[in-house]
Amino acid sequence: MRVLVLSHMYPLTFNEVAGIFVHEQVKALMRKGVEVRVVSPVPWTPFPINQISQKWKAYSEIPAESIWDGIKVYYPRYLTFPKAWFFASSGRRMYRGIKDVVGRIYQEFPFDLIHAHVALPDGYTGALLGQRLEKPLVVTIHGQDLQHTVDRNAACRRAVYYALESASRTILVSHKLKRLGAKYFNLYDKLVVVPNGVDPQNVVLRPIKSVNQEEGPTLLSVSNLVPTKGLDLNLHALQKIRKNYSTLRYLVIGGGPEEAKLQKLRGELGLEKQVEFLGQQPHHQVMKYMAACDVFTLPSWNEGFGVVYLEAMANGKPVIGCQGEGIEDFVEHGKTGLLVKPRDMDSLAEALDFLLSHPDEAKAMGERARKLVLENYTWEKNAEKTIQVYEEVLGGC
Repeated sequence: MRVLVLSHMYPLTFNEVAGIFVHEQVKALMRKGVEVRVVSPVPWTPFPINQISQKWKAYSEIPAESIWDGIKVYYPRYLTFPKAWFFASSGRRMYRGIKDVVGRIYQEFPFDLIHAHVALPDGYTGALLGQRLEKPLVVTIHGQDLQHTVDRNAACRRAVYYALESASRTILVSHKLKRLGAKYFNLYDKLVVVPNGVDPQNVVLRPIKSVNQEEGPTLLSVSNLVPTKGLDLNLHALQKIRKNYSTLRYLVIGGGPEEAKLQKLRGELGLEKQVEFLGQQPHHQVMKYMAACDVFTLPSWNEGFGVVYLEAMANGKPVIGCQGEGIEDFVEHGKTGLLVKPRDMDSLAEALDFLLSHPDEAKAMGERARKLVLENYTWEKNAEKTIQVYEEVLGGC
């Protein structure tokens, strides 16, 4: 079986953790015998656009092709606009930018189907490519399409619908997203849940040395620094309970537009000694921090799935997340983690205080979480279910 994976989310020369979950799935599929080529479109950044910011400059320096863990990845360019302007038409622009590259790939790698990650722009592009090459399309939705894009405007909703209606199957990574898919579009028979996973080989046996029990309990968040992740709530909750835990530390890994605001809030709450922002870290370093922390807390109120929760659980850590989100598929309140009310600092502070003041129960919770994840939520399991979807689609052609 030959598959063309189309995903603008994929590791880059300047950001090796971008779309790491797509890369992990591709590796698992290849271990199962699926032949894969990856096309990861990136913004077209000619002069003077490449001088606007360091990010746009970095895009201009991405090579046309690269190899990641033995997987060939193509990085064709397409026209994009800052701040996702004209997003409804992004699928057509991506198609125009990559169709010739995909045509050349097909000449030497006649793939059987196209698997696009996210409906817009990649799924829309995949639909146009599928029509041109007469190949079936599978689309995976990770959250953004149904939690944000469909509400941007009517044109965006139509574009998402076009991608999903054109697909033979739409994979959703959680039951929350499947419910949203059924709510917005009458395509229920095409929707199938295949959760993301973890690679057990990434579970760290030796935690990073700078974090250890002698320094006191450690909280950890790994996230893009955006408002919906609830990191400001973590800071407020920490400020509320810190009088009971004089050696408590909170580490934040990730970058994003909220970083300056969060650092300012840290100062306003007098948490400079307790809270450290570590910026973006390589994935192997992130896993070391997860192995070393005591509690993973990310009270995100707009979470389609959340691989980082799984990774923390695989390392035997109790996690804190929000009720009603995709993580409810694998976080059972009081058993494998704690679920708090969305945007509720008091509920979050209570959960943190419970785990810190009941270390034996927190440890038992983490061990149950580890067992659940390693038995049911690995990339191998994900690949097996994804291949089943492929076979159903190809069998129906």
